[in-house]
Amino acid sequence: MNDETHRYHLLHRLRFLITPQHPCSYLPDEQSMTLFVDPKCDLDQATYSMLAQLGFRRSGEHLYRPQCPQCKACIPVRVVVNDFVPTRSKRRIAKRNADIRVTWHEAQYSDEHFDLYQRYIKARHAGSSMDDDDPLHYQRLLCASWGETRVMELRCAGQLFGVAITDVLNDGLSAVYTYFDPQQRQRSLGSFAILQQIEAARRAALPYLYLGYWIQQCENMAYKDKFRPFEAFDGHGWRRREP
Repeated sequence: MNDETHRYHLLHRLRFLITPQHPCSYLPDEQSMTLFVDPKCDLDQATYSMLAQLGFRRSGEHLYRPQCPQCKACIPVRVVVNDFVPTRSKRRIAKRNADIRVTWHEAQYSDEHFDLYQRYIKARHAGSSMDDDDPLHYQRLLCASWGETRVMELRCAGQLFGVAITDVLNDGLSAVYTYFDPQQRQRSLGSFAILQQIEAARRAALPYLYLGYWIQQCENMAYKDKFRPFEAFDGHGWRRREP
């Protein structure tokens, strides 16, 4: 069975649901719609990997993709690991964080992680749907029963500075969510985490790091533009974008 036939069989057994229009979380005055894989479908890592190649992302047990009728601003991007060379600014970030110890662990709930997550959310997304004191909400975000998730810890002198929730796909790693100590903003820990995820993918001989959606008009998402060369999904295939 070739790749296209295999992809057809995987897609054929899935069902998809779409939300009604609702206000966009990223762009003012825009309406959003989201396409979901029916959560009743049987999923596994192979299906997840295939859907990631079609621009889908994971949130908890759900796989989704923006399906907005009048806006195409959310562009899935992935770093080409073997072609990535850090710029001078990225090398400065790495040097700035030379005292950080990076370790990888199985994804499981931790009070220490949850406390850091709450501090990050209250500093960056206070009042949003993510601002929730319930540990179960965080646990639902963390991983999916049908996938393989790893957690990268960033520590300095034993103190937890950052956490990067990372999924393992057949052709790469997927940066699901990263949060860090809001008092360490000068360290650029979000970018440092991406550099470490790229290196982890390189060590595992995986060709891509999936970064999710690049929204050029959204300041919170524009940082992904600084990790070129990357490939952007245009709805039909992945197109390389050079620096």
